[in-house]
Amino acid sequence: MQIYLDYSATTPTRPEAIAAMQSVLTQQWGNPSSLHEWGNRAAVILETARIQVANLINAVPESIIFTSGGTEADNLAIMGVARCYSVPQHIIISSVEHSAISEPVKMLENWGWEVTRLGVNNQGRVNPVDLKSALQDNTVLVSIIYGQSEVGTIQPIAELAKITKIHGALFHTDAVQIAGRLSIDVNNLSVDLLSLSSHKLYGPLGAGALYVRPGVELIPLLGGGGQEQKLRSGTQATPAIAGFGVAAELAVKELEIEKIRLTKMRDRLFSLLADVPGLVPTGDQIHRLPHHVSFCLEYADGKKISGKTLVRQLNLAGIGISAGAACNSGKLNPSPILLAMGYSQTAALGGIRLTLGKYIQAADIDWTAMVIKQILQRLNTELSNLIPIGNT
Repeated sequence: MQIYLDYSATTPTRPEAIAAMQSVLTQQWGNPSSLHEWGNRAAVILETARIQVANLINAVPESIIFTSGGTEADNLAIMGVARCYSVPQHIIISSVEHSAISEPVKMLENWGWEVTRLGVNNQGRVNPVDLKSALQDNTVLVSIIYGQSEVGTIQPIAELAKITKIHGALFHTDAVQIAGRLSIDVNNLSVDLLSLSSHKLYGPLGAGALYVRPGVELIPLLGGGGQEQKLRSGTQATPAIAGFGVAAELAVKELEIEKIRLTKMRDRLFSLLADVPGLVPTGDQIHRLPHHVSFCLEYADGKKISGKTLVRQLNLAGIGISAGAACNSGKLNPSPILLAMGYSQTAALGGIRLTLGKYIQAADIDWTAMVIKQILQRLNTELSNLIPIGNT
């Protein structure tokens, strides 16, 4: 039996999206910027996908800028705003951002920008009061992740965006983990910029989008032919974008039923593992992604047992999950997300994530819980002389 529980990393491309891509690759393969019939056919495909993606977040089609994925969308939002200023300004992010936000912000910091990283509580949530206190006269952008990919916590984006808007700064959110799992309305959220990724909602790899509220000015990262309203030059990847559009359209139709189904299975998995010694749930259990289950291994030591230990053990059993700690040059580093939430250096080596999707059934949940219990019982027996580390 093989069970894939890493849907937050990527989702399998759905057949309808593959069919759309095949049609473009074999029949509508023209350059959408060309003025002849072949180009016109490709342009129709492109603009149809733009409407489909816009409908996913209740936006106007012209506000959708296609990119190569969520990372490029995040970078275009951050750097596109920053490039509008000749001198460094102030930017605010959270301490639990995806690296697609935290890394470009580090670059800005190295270039003289002032950066405030808002702390979070032990469930990974930003306090709106902290944002209000952090805003300065020269704050030009606030970027807060909508759904945290490692611990599943959902941020109060509408409230945070409202505070930012009153101050007069722009607000961006990375909604990559939210789209297709919860409804998004950019008007109700009052966001100025919002990032999306195709392969997180059963579309193909290699396509994403940045929502740019009409009237918001960005300076592009790429120079070239001026495609995508001169914000993202380069011939569009029409096949991938077509698949993205179909996946987005189907996500809207299926969202409510799938959200309920996933939430039930998520809660079932949490319940089945609630009494396992040394397995501590992480993230906000109320404000949480419907498909997301995460824990910290209390007995992690970074050597004999860590989050990656359990990933490897489950992989041998045919079950795919993710770990929070990163391995660089052979050295295991603690999860920066768990550290930001108050976990100790050692405990932050023990984060694991199980994320569910449309092809997961209740039997898969039950089997996974049983296997995890067996593996942890064996590991904890081997390490019975260790003192629980827990969180600080």
